[in-house]
Amino acid sequence: MELNRRTVIAGAAAAGIAATALGGVAEASTSGGKKPTKKVFGTLADGTEVHLWSLANGGTRLKVLDYGGIVQSLEIPDRRGRYTNVSLGFDNIEDYVAKSPYFGALIGRFGNRIGKGQFTLDGKSYQVDVNDGANSLHGGSKGFDKHVWSVEPFAKGSDVGLYLRYTSADGEMGYPGTLKVKVTYTLTRHGDWRIDYEATTDKATVVNLTNHVYWNLAGESSGTIYDHELEIDAARYTPVDSGLIPTGELARVAGTPFDFRRAKTVGEDIRVAHQQLLYGKGLDHNWVLDKGITSRPAPVATLRDPSSGRTLTISTTEPGLQFYSGNFLDGTLVGSGGTVYRQGDGMCLETQHFPDSPNKPNFPSTVLRPGQTYRSTTVHSFDC
Repeated sequence: MELNRRTVIAGAAAAGIAATALGGVAEASTSGGKKPTKKVFGTLADGTEVHLWSLANGGTRLKVLDYGGIVQSLEIPDRRGRYTNVSLGFDNIEDYVAKSPYFGALIGRFGNRIGKGQFTLDGKSYQVDVNDGANSLHGGSKGFDKHVWSVEPFAKGSDVGLYLRYTSADGEMGYPGTLKVKVTYTLTRHGDWRIDYEATTDKATVVNLTNHVYWNLAGESSGTIYDHELEIDAARYTPVDSGLIPTGELARVAGTPFDFRRAKTVGEDIRVAHQQLLYGKGLDHNWVLDKGITSRPAPVATLRDPSSGRTLTISTTEPGLQFYSGNFLDGTLVGSGGTVYRQGDGMCLETQHFPDSPNKPNFPSTVLRPGQTYRSTTVHSFDC
């Protein structure tokens, strides 16, 4: 019998039960989820212990490292109630430190790229760390993904989660201002994974925070995501140059491989001879979401794996979505399931402000000033 996880969980709640295995779907509870637990995952070269935090609620099982706020595993059931991990990652801290292409990590200070690592703010020029050819990527060579965050678990009502905190010193990776960051990971009673980002600064700076989970809804060791069906509510995208820096144009997707306004498979147009696909070795671009910036998360993209029935719906307050089709996975990394990751074995859907925004006045601003609070929310909803 095929099961819809939300139907099963809702039925369990209506019956007033706390289930751990209802048709294989489970972890539904009307009295609230259990407080997250932790164990040692590994040790850094300087002797710092890294912990793995485990959360479960509403049919979703989430494991998070305090190193980089990394999602090490995210398990959800398929249409038959069978669980699997749908996020790419490693089973040891050494690979995360030495080899990770940002698997599951929190990204900052500035998600995506800044051209030549340079920008001007209030008449002053800044040079930030360059780590992607001539450009800066994801905050530099030691971005937020490479720090140990302080973690506080919580169980609130029917929700469970983690508060993750990190303070980035003035001048870290070249960025101005002491930036105090709080990120909240929440698993709701419905099994949604919600991320709330907050940040304050004591000097004017630029901020663009996101998370870099690589998704494969068939399972992290199941092969490519090219047969996944994707829909993105965006009529425009931001074309890039050969260094993957946006040109500043907001181009229409109509008639191009970038048109996902109606669901199509990820692989349908990925081999088309289009200059933008040649630059990115596939899809690695920012979509300009039709809804723009919103005060509350609004649905912007849906990803579905036909083989398992698993569906991911992403809602966000952000104006952009970076879709990266795993083009640079090259067979040199062995994942947590013991298989080698090759091109297209996972994909990212990163909610964000646009890449290189500090150098593009026509893009939504990423400037944060003293007295202001940066806020952003993204919700990942699962079904089968």
